[in-house]
Amino acid sequence: MTVGHYSVANSTEGVPVPESHRITVKVTSSYGNSYHSSENVQSGQFSFHAVEAGDYLACFFAADHQPPLKIPIEFDWRSGVAAKDWSNVAKKGSVDAMEYELKKLADTITSIHEEMFYLREREREMQELNRVTNSRMAWLSFLSLFICLSVAGMQVWHLKSFFEKKKLI
Repeated sequence: MTVGHYSVANSTEGVPVPESHRITVKVTSSYGNSYHSSENVQSGQFSFHAVEAGDYLACFFAADHQPPLKIPIEFDWRSGVAAKDWSNVAKKGSVDAMEYELKKLADTITSIHEEMFYLREREREMQELNRVTNSRMAWLSFLSLFICLSVAGMQVWHLKSFFEKKKLI
């Protein structure tokens, strides 16, 4: 969000700005798209959502004056969070609505926080399960290796005794 306020500065208090002190204002993007244009004004404001990347340009023009004169301009350009006018938001009576939204956000944050703790606990449980499963698989591997070696040993013993009985060895 971008907001701008401009006005012809009045150097003499209490005296109105002369009619000859009128300006033309144009706000454009770096791609040449126009976001604000006012002609023959002494003050004004603009606001827009900056959707294009790059610099935005505000040009102030004054009509030709004879003799030439300098026109001082007060200019305030704000963007992002600074563009919000929080004092007007509070004055408009939307404080209750904002309080309601903040409570909703606080509840959402609490819910997310609790969900994170739940997920951390589940992760700890899964790590413990993985550790136990890994340990059991190691014992099962050793047991199956022991059984295979035992069966192989018994086969060798049986074949040896068989061949000795047949007197082949």
